[in-house]
Amino acid sequence: MNELTWVEISKKALTNNIRQFRELIGDKPTLCPCVKANAYGHGLVDTARVFLEAGANWLSVNALYEAKKLRESGIDCPILILGYVPLESLKEALEIDARMIVYNRETIERLDKEAANLGKKAKVHIKVETGNNRQGVLMEELADFGKFVQSFSNVEVEGMSTHFANIEDTTDHSYAMGQIEKFLKAEKILNEIGINIQIKHCANSAATILFPETHFDLVRVGISSYGMWPSRETYVSYVNERNNGFELTPAFTWKAKIAQIKTVPAGEYIGYGCTYRTTHETKLAILPIGYYDGYDRVINNAYVLIHGERAFVRGRICMNIIMVDVTDIPEAKVEDEAILMGKNGEEMISAEQFASWAGTINYEVTTRINDRIPRVIVS
Repeated sequence: MNELTWVEISKKALTNNIRQFRELIGDKPTLCPCVKANAYGHGLVDTARVFLEAGANWLSVNALYEAKKLRESGIDCPILILGYVPLESLKEALEIDARMIVYNRETIERLDKEAANLGKKAKVHIKVETGNNRQGVLMEELADFGKFVQSFSNVEVEGMSTHFANIEDTTDHSYAMGQIEKFLKAEKILNEIGINIQIKHCANSAATILFPETHFDLVRVGISSYGMWPSRETYVSYVNERNNGFELTPAFTWKAKIAQIKTVPAGEYIGYGCTYRTTHETKLAILPIGYYDGYDRVINNAYVLIHGERAFVRGRICMNIIMVDVTDIPEAKVEDEAILMGKNGEEMISAEQFASWAGTINYEVTTRINDRIPRVIVS
């Protein structure tokens, strides 16, 4: 690599995760990994291709621009847009044969018009509000909304969906079970007004792993497609309640090249704000990455891996630079690789470890790494 910092994505790990999910859910449910947010930071197009080669059937995204990018790259599988599509962009969504989550009457009206002009049917999935209170049609408004959709001849209700509020945040899944009950009630409401749901779906990663009864017709696996557990609570619940041999393999390794090696005397300050002061002669490696790249400025007590050893961060994280202590890594030299996240020798910096340093969750860690940084698929 000629880049100063880059991300390597393991094709073997991504493939393993998708195959694990296919084995878990069986042949019937549609396997629809979510590749929104640049495939959770892993690289949208290349990751999507690996998923499809490994056995995924559909792909889901958040926004129209993501769906367009997939189509422009030659990917022709069904694509479900989970987020809001502006009214003025609905024609584009129909032109690339994207399915859409719907919950607004304005969207339905415009879709019918645009579909008629294109000579197409708009395939939609009604989002039902069961307790997360984000996007979605309220239960008490669902029958009227369904009847409204039925009044438009160019709009076809293909599916219905909902989203769990806390299934991955706790080992007490009573709230999630209540959401499932509401979801099934919603299906009955739609059936009673003559809408036959072909594809109902609610299962995210945690639900797919823990509760087979949530698989229905399609599963929307997200973070676990990339080899990361949704939460510690999900893992604990899996070990205690399922423990059926399901394994996840992290696919993400973030690297940078050492840009300089320098030795500073005892008593010297390092970085902005003079927040760190050496107590002995210290050998520093300067790495050309920083908070602009997604290496969070709040990080404290972090380390990178160089030649399989821990090199601790010294001083504040800069916009484009961090400084690490390689005093005890004598072989470190300019343009050696530093592992910011991933495995090196016997050491490992997981997304979860990095998240603990930054006071956040593994989802944010990988998705916020700057899109300009190359993602490279490796075997």
